[in-house]
Amino acid sequence: MKTSAAPHNLLFQQLADILPQDAILTAKEDLHPYECDGLTAYRHLPLAVVLPTTTEQVQLIVKTCSRLKIPVVARGAGTGLSGGALPHEGGIVLSLARFKQIMEIDTVNLHARVQPGVRNLAISQAVDHLGLFYAPDPSSQIACSIGGNVAENSGGVHCLKYGLTVHNILEIKVVTIDGELLIIGNDRLDTPGYDLLALMTGSEGMLGIVVEVLVKLTVKPETVQVLMADFAMVNDAGDAVAAIISKGIIPAGLEMMDNPALRAAEDFIHAGYPIDANAILLCELDGTEDEVSEQVANVSAILKEYRAGTIHIAKTAAERARLWAGRKAAFPAVGRISPDYYCMDGTIPRKHLAHVLQKINDFSQTYELGVANVFHAGDGNLHPLILYDANRPGELEKAERFGADILALCVKVGGSITGEHGVGHEKLDSMCVQFAEAELEVFHAVKRAFDPDELLNPGKAVPTLHRCAELGAMHVHHGQLSHPELPRF
Repeated sequence: MKTSAAPHNLLFQQLADILPQDAILTAKEDLHPYECDGLTAYRHLPLAVVLPTTTEQVQLIVKTCSRLKIPVVARGAGTGLSGGALPHEGGIVLSLARFKQIMEIDTVNLHARVQPGVRNLAISQAVDHLGLFYAPDPSSQIACSIGGNVAENSGGVHCLKYGLTVHNILEIKVVTIDGELLIIGNDRLDTPGYDLLALMTGSEGMLGIVVEVLVKLTVKPETVQVLMADFAMVNDAGDAVAAIISKGIIPAGLEMMDNPALRAAEDFIHAGYPIDANAILLCELDGTEDEVSEQVANVSAILKEYRAGTIHIAKTAAERARLWAGRKAAFPAVGRISPDYYCMDGTIPRKHLAHVLQKINDFSQTYELGVANVFHAGDGNLHPLILYDANRPGELEKAERFGADILALCVKVGGSITGEHGVGHEKLDSMCVQFAEAELEVFHAVKRAFDPDELLNPGKAVPTLHRCAELGAMHVHHGQLSHPELPRF
């Protein structure tokens, strides 16, 4: 999308009428912190970064950009791992970092109304003394914002039992590309009509900009126990996961780490992980005291059946927190043992865990790149961390091909190319593997219904049909696409 200098000058003039001077960044040194999100391999500088503080300012900014045909990329905390907040070089970044108020806490109806810049963990901290918490807990929860969580439909270690973001929000307020403020959802059990709340959740800022969220609050369970089991064989750990779920046991969290990942985490956090194990499982069980005691016995029996070595049960809340701290710090821990790593995010049926793990190790040997595996094993969400050195020519490209093979494998066994990180810029090519032409055309039509000029986060999440054709995943007949009236971005 090309833009001329004249609209840019007019844009800066009109932004100055909406925002104070310190809320408009245009100097190159001020733009660099916004050039990428957590996927640092891809970087662009925007024309400007704006930092509004009110919904009315957001509406005016978006109206101005719509009128001038300037692309808008909304940004939360910038912790995303798929390039979803990668700036458009001819557009602006609209940062929601200053929207950080918890506006209401309702203990009767168990919900909280928050602005999109509120940190995920801050919600649980605000209601901890009330015996409540906000369930979705991505590893980046100390920094990531709730608006970004809605955009990516984030999960976390406890989403197996408590659900993803989409299952833990009731209502959002969204600004459309023409500046209209929509209220989607409500505080009741159901809403008539289409489920637009689910459509918006995970739409990666392509359909609207979230300016307010009504989140569900969950009562803390009476009892919590965490088990750690070590395995000599990674396949046994994968099979144990499927066996636990098949017995009707739904842990609050069921996580898996292989040896490279657990060694890195142990060296970083000193969580007490057995560094000689080839894999560990962390299993959290919660509920009433009687329920948890019965589940601990049942899970322990299953783990032994699948040849677990030592089964350790945390004895204190501090020990439970330490075991989880190692898992949540796995990404930065791996960053200490490799100059760079490429974090993947695919989802597979649990029954294929052992097979997929073996194939990932085969890919690792083929590409001659190390890999550390960290999984939300209970729901089949994989996070292989591909180790590489960007200073070595060709290694980034090799890591990308390795990652693409992992995602293609996920699709082959009946899974998905993303579980919680979104598609963003990173997985555009993999979308061509997962979806056929007719499906992609529907995605384009939905985008067009909300954003006819393709100004909201353009070029993300849904690939052009020509792009897929060039990859060989889709055929273009005689140089012509079907339904040429649909926008291709």
